Amino acid sequence: MNIILLGPPGAGKGTQARHLVETRGMVQLSTGDMLREAKSSGTEMGKVVADVMARGALVTDDIVIGLIREKLAAGAEGGFIFDGFPRTLPQADALAELLAYEGQSLDRVIELQVDENVLIDRIVGRAQEAAAAGQPVREDDNAESLKTRLIAYYKQTSPLVGYYYAKGKLTRVDGLGSIDAVQDEIAIALDGSSTANT
Repeated sequence: MNIILLGPPGAGKGTQARHLVETRGMVQLSTGDMLREAKSSGTEMGKVVADVMARGALVTDDIVIGLIREKLAAGAEGGFIFDGFPRTLPQADALAELLAYEGQSLDRVIELQVDENVLIDRIVGRAQEAAAAGQPVREDDNAESLKTRLIAYYKQTSPLVGYYYAKGKLTRVDGLGSIDAVQDEIAIALDGSSTANT
């Protein structure tokens, strides 16, 4: 089974992806992780990535698709979780073409829905608690930076919601529920026993 996790920064995609990796044997394909791994791999694609990053240039869609192609070729018993890709409609089309070429398909797109103000309060609150406890805190875990990141997410990625809805692939999940509640909703979406949130 191949799925996409959609949701703004801080919606809990990473937490849910880790759970799916542990419980279903899926492989999480995070764009950032793949680029870091490729950079130090020494492969031809890795050399391209290292060169682009060394120049401070943006990694092209073609490069990311190339990295995903390598991962798909390696296979995964439980399927793949696409995290951070696609972000745009052209990327969604490119991913669909790649999956079709590899004889695979996209089974489900899970959108973690969150109320923007509640999300900001939650992340800023966690950052303040961590700082008070002397733990490391992301520099951009403040209200203004989060608003900027959320605007960028909604501008780039929100068209994907309509795109996958039209294809009958989208399931919406309340991303502000407890971790267990969100896990349960995702399990229902993936196992097909309910379409209440579709």
